[in-house]
Amino acid sequence: MASQTDIHRSSVRHRPGSAECTREGTGRDSKAPGRPLKTATVTDEAIDKIRQLIISGEWGPGDRLPPEAELAAKLGLSRNSLREAVRALSMVRVLEVRQGDGTYVSSLEAELLLESMRFVTYLLRDHTVIELFEVRRMLEPSAAALASVRMDDAGRQALKAQLERMIAAQAVEDLVEADAAFHALIAKASGNSVLSSLLDSLSSRTMRARLLRGRMGQQALEETRVEHTQIFEAVTGRDPELARTAAAAHVATGERWFRTTLGAESR
Repeated sequence: MASQTDIHRSSVRHRPGSAECTREGTGRDSKAPGRPLKTATVTDEAIDKIRQLIISGEWGPGDRLPPEAELAAKLGLSRNSLREAVRALSMVRVLEVRQGDGTYVSSLEAELLLESMRFVTYLLRDHTVIELFEVRRMLEPSAAALASVRMDDAGRQALKAQLERMIAAQAVEDLVEADAAFHALIAKASGNSVLSSLLDSLSSRTMRARLLRGRMGQQALEETRVEHTQIFEAVTGRDPELARTAAAAHVATGERWFRTTLGAESR
């Protein structure tokens, strides 16, 4: 028969809100109320083992993975866990599954690996766009400064063409498309593939913000054209500091407008 002490301990352990109940019954951390504990799954461990093989250099870009049964035995995994890990890594473009041919390590290039960020940023809520603007304000001036010394003649001609598209645009959508292409050219000309990929992901999410800003009236459209002209002149004039300043001012204008808009909507 259980003693009174045992009964009391059991009662405390399973009483809602007790520390024991938190650890054993709900899987939540008592130090962070409402936040589920992050526990590694078998699939997580399988992903980590594959990642370590790539990091160590045993597998490189384009290498074909061993057959499933052989690889599962080598890693000490079940074939189901291995399949889940391969599926997860193929979704983030680390691995490439070719039907009827096998599984390969991808090129592991920054543009490919960071591609999933573009999808994720579309899911962020409006107030988080402000944080994206803050990140853009850190990155775009650096990209513009680098582009001003690295962009070749072909790049400058392409940048001029996009600026002319913006100036001639009658519809907001056309202006926004040219705007996005303009910034993409500068990011690419920075010569830094990671920076270019990050900016591409951030700009895709702020496309809606630019559309909203553009629909506020002709004055906003004209301001946008002027700001891009200033960036163009600084970049093509090979002036890194002026390019940095012009790009920072441009992003700050969009950020300021969006903060004001969200503040008005929340009232």
